[in-house]
Amino acid sequence: MSGKVKFFKLYKKFVDEENNATPEVRQLKYYALAIGHHIGVVDCLSPVMVMEKEDYFNWIRKLPEGKAKRKLEGLAKWGELEINRDHVASLGLALSEADSSFLPEEKKWASNLLQILQMIQKEPAIYLVVRLNEEASDYSR
Repeated sequence: MSGKVKFFKLYKKFVDEENNATPEVRQLKYYALAIGHHIGVVDCLSPVMVMEKEDYFNWIRKLPEGKAKRKLEGLAKWGELEINRDHVASLGLALSEADSSFLPEEKKWASNLLQILQMIQKEPAIYLVVRLNEEASDYSR
C-alpha cells in the first residue's frame, strides 16, 4: 500500500506574543494553549515537508537505535505522531549521527527537520505533527 508522510508545523497561536513578558506569563500562555484543545481551540497547521511512505521508513531505518528512532517508527503503528520540545535533543542527535549514511534527498529532509527542531527549542509552543496518509484508505486527514 503506497502513501505519503506529511510533516505539519503549528503556524498560528491564539494568544498574542509579548516579547517583554516574564517567564511566568509565558508559561501561563502555554498552559492556555494546552487546555485550549479541551475547550474548542483549534491549532492551525502548515505543511512543511512531504515524502513517500517508503522513502520515510527507509530514511528513519538509518537512524541509530534509541528514543528518536522509536519515536519516528511509531508512525507505522499510530498513523500520526507529535514532535515537541521533549523530542528535540534525541532527534537532533540521531539525525546528526546518521547524517553520513543519508542519501542526498534524505540529507535535505534531515536539514529541514533540524531547522524546525531549533525553532521548537526556542519556542516551546511550536510543534510538529507527522501524518501517514494511505492512498488506498477511504478517509482523509
